[in-house]
Amino acid sequence: MPSATPPAPVDNWRERMRIVIFEADTRAGKAFDVGLLLTIGLSILAVMLESVASLEVEYGAQLRTAEWVFTALFLVEYVLRLLSVPHPVRYAYSFFGIVDLLSILPSFLSLLLPGSQSMLVIRALRLLRVFRVFKLGRFLGEANFLITAMRASSHKIAVFLGTLSIMVTILGTLMFIVEGEEAGFSSIPQSMYWAIVTMTTVGYGDIVPITTSGKVVAAVVMMIGYAIIAIPTGIVTAEIVAAARGPITTRSCPSCLDEGHMANAVYCKNCGESLHMPPTN
Repeated sequence: MPSATPPAPVDNWRERMRIVIFEADTRAGKAFDVGLLLTIGLSILAVMLESVASLEVEYGAQLRTAEWVFTALFLVEYVLRLLSVPHPVRYAYSFFGIVDLLSILPSFLSLLLPGSQSMLVIRALRLLRVFRVFKLGRFLGEANFLITAMRASSHKIAVFLGTLSIMVTILGTLMFIVEGEEAGFSSIPQSMYWAIVTMTTVGYGDIVPITTSGKVVAAVVMMIGYAIIAIPTGIVTAEIVAAARGPITTRSCPSCLDEGHMANAVYCKNCGESLHMPPTN
């Protein structure tokens, strides 16, 4: 089998910037991402420290200044990401595109709603890039298996949750009829809440049956919970076993930005675009 065509030299500034920002296979790309991860960690630390009353009183102004500095840096980075990709809108609606935007918005939202800057901790999701930055290809591969398995099992899980919702409605209504308001089952939604808590084996104990009939129904709900709790796990596990395996790299598609391609891949596994898209002037 002929070997894959080597990538053409990158002459376009936008493509060079994309490789640095979105990939970690180059020294510059890894340095950029390591610096980004450190900045994210420091920004999260600043938000956490500001929530400590004693530190907020003494260092509140400095911490808020640091938050705005970090926000400005992330805003510049977000704009550079949009400029470097062939399809900015596609990136903006991707998982990391949305996370990157949400990591900026709380600072501006805090101007209207004081205290909302605490939601800046959503930046922690950006730390997921650590698996790509440090070339943990094996972990990228495992993440891809999980994502593939979740996608493949989504319809089965949806059917399972739909069936579970019907069961919760029926059992909650039954407990509302059997126990009534005196035992705390004041409405069907309240009784459905009890059914969910009991069926998932959480058992808060804030609402409990007091009649013999109610206890019998509760015992049935508990046994049903133990019987069905393993179903979604089994569905996803079966899909994981069915997932194909292969060596994974940190390469990203120039078109859709999907990551985790095999080392010898020529086309994107998601959109079919060439992974060696020729630069455009």
